[in-house]
Amino acid sequence: MTRPLVISDCDEVILHMVAHFKDWLEESQGVNFNIDDGNFAKALTWQKSGEFLEANDVWRMLGGFFDTEMDRQLPIAGAVESINALSEYADVVILTNLVDKRRDHRAEQLAGHGIHAEVYTNQGPKGPALQRIIEEHAPSRAIFIDDLAQHHASVAETVPSVMRLHMCGEPMIAGAIDCAHKAGHADARIDRWSDALPWLMDRLEEERV
Repeated sequence: MTRPLVISDCDEVILHMVAHFKDWLEESQGVNFNIDDGNFAKALTWQKSGEFLEANDVWRMLGGFFDTEMDRQLPIAGAVESINALSEYADVVILTNLVDKRRDHRAEQLAGHGIHAEVYTNQGPKGPALQRIIEEHAPSRAIFIDDLAQHHASVAETVPSVMRLHMCGEPMIAGAIDCAHKAGHADARIDRWSDALPWLMDRLEEERV
């Protein structure tokens, strides 16, 4: 019998990202970062002028961060221990929205924190990518974990049989982002691993009954 499969996002689920991104922008890039309203497109302003960055500048900053600053990223409390606990009962893979050239770096980054998992990169909605992963692994059941509501909506539309947990472990944005559970696209919303791990283990226990 095949094992269940856990497909987890990385940034803001396993590793902090925006907090480190904010520090880097404000320390060295002449940019302020404020995402109180949850609108990432309006979160970055030039320190000198107060003007919003154009979209191409925002993408350039994100690319620069992932090119040079990934070593800044620290694990979210309980994430490493929880992912490794889940791996005793399920296969665990990472589905991260980074360009493909950064896949190996992400895998190395996670390994450095004690998580040794296959990494899949993706750009855009995650439903189609998750569907391909499901077809490749043919698990007995699958659970998807992500911090962004739009990815849960995409998975719900593309692979509705997959169980979905909306988790955002970054307090800076957790209260501002849309909730996939409230929208009906996730089975639960849990933002702390101390609460999420029991919920996930219960789902895996159901699989073994």
